[in-house]
Amino acid sequence: MKKITIATRGSALALWQANHIKELLQNKYKELEVELSIIKTKGDIILDVPLAKVGGKGLFVKEIEDALLSGSADLAVHSMKDVPMVLPPKLILGAIPEREDRYDVFLSKNYKNLDELPLNAVLGTSSLRRQAQILALRPDLSIKMLRGNVQTRINKMLNGEFDAIILASAGIKRLGLSVPYQVKLTAPKFLPACGQGALGIEIREDRQDIIDLIAFLNHKETQICVEAERSFLKALDGGCQVPIASHSQLKGDTLILEGLVAEPDASKIIRYTLEDNIQNRVALGENLAGKILENGGKEILEHLYNEEIK
Repeated sequence: MKKITIATRGSALALWQANHIKELLQNKYKELEVELSIIKTKGDIILDVPLAKVGGKGLFVKEIEDALLSGSADLAVHSMKDVPMVLPPKLILGAIPEREDRYDVFLSKNYKNLDELPLNAVLGTSSLRRQAQILALRPDLSIKMLRGNVQTRINKMLNGEFDAIILASAGIKRLGLSVPYQVKLTAPKFLPACGQGALGIEIREDRQDIIDLIAFLNHKETQICVEAERSFLKALDGGCQVPIASHSQLKGDTLILEGLVAEPDASKIIRYTLEDNIQNRVALGENLAGKILENGGKEILEHLYNEEIK
């Protein structure tokens, strides 16, 4: 094989991710030519509506998956937190490379941290998961919708539209960005999205040549953790636009998984932790979801999905 095509979104972060995989492939296979095919997705086009209101799963991947299915691309690089729980027929995740920082980060021009924000300060995020957890810590804050790519979001904050914003730490690190004040929001106080910080390489299941080609990119520990987190999310029938969070931790052959479901206004937060052997990671995610659903999570999610339909 002399040449392959990677399908990717066109944002700076998506291009960094695709180029990162391209570089790893070309370092491994000196003769291989790798080109990028930049594709606009529904999530990239609709920028004036909160993600939770756009609805549907796969906002940032469907058009890219179409390119894989048609054969115009050989593989696709996604942020795992954007990948729907159920892939289309004939597509699989061929590899999950080693995870970058999974946490969120507080960014501000004038305030050192969340506690220093003045009363009723304006904080920007497009994520109901972040919103709920922020309001649990600072119920007085005014949460405003923040859309656009990473640099656009940061610029809006630097220009004074927001007193602070919350973004994924991985994106800031990958793009080498910084602002006057940035503080990581870590577990157990603040849980990330399922799969956050990890990349997924999606391919057609009948492309054994590509499966073999990218096998070296898979990072077993990351794969174990991400599969448990995604199992949890799938059992809740959740997408990345719902206030669901999870955090996994490996200790030898034991996997510890913490999960959270919240009302967007933080009026109710259901949170549990379970652990099991890494071999049972999918069941662990399902069991954790079951525990949360039984203890009030079901009502929260039904209410949210009904709101989404209206």
